[in-house]
Amino acid sequence: MYLEHVNLVVSNVDAMLKFYQAAFPSWKIRSEGEGRWYNKPRRWLHFGNDHQYIAISDNGEGDNRDLSDHQVGLAHFAYVTNNLNSVIKRLENAGFKIAKPGIDNPFRKNVYFIDPAGFEVEFVEYLSDIPSERNNDL
Repeated sequence: MYLEHVNLVVSNVDAMLKFYQAAFPSWKIRSEGEGRWYNKPRRWLHFGNDHQYIAISDNGEGDNRDLSDHQVGLAHFAYVTNNLNSVIKRLENAGFKIAKPGIDNPFRKNVYFIDPAGFEVEFVEYLSDIPSERNNDL
């Protein structure tokens, strides 16, 4: 079993696409279209590879949850990379800044960015193949 997709409702699909294209340069738009969601028009797209993707639709209203608060909702989602520095460089070159650094850990490096819709996205590079080390929050 694996996570196939995350479905994000946003206000600006193009801004989101810019962020995720910088993070995942090998991904592509798998499908896209227009439709209605509860009687409201929306543009949607699926951005990913053959095995996983991010579904993005643009009929969102209001602000995302305040990440520094304790509201119920999505805190963040994370992607594993084998080269964290290249992800950081691509995102910074596209105009995005690190929102917060990860913790100091000898077995992994990680960093957090906020995407244009306000979702926190973690990118992590593991420096160990041993699960107990990878999952230790020293």
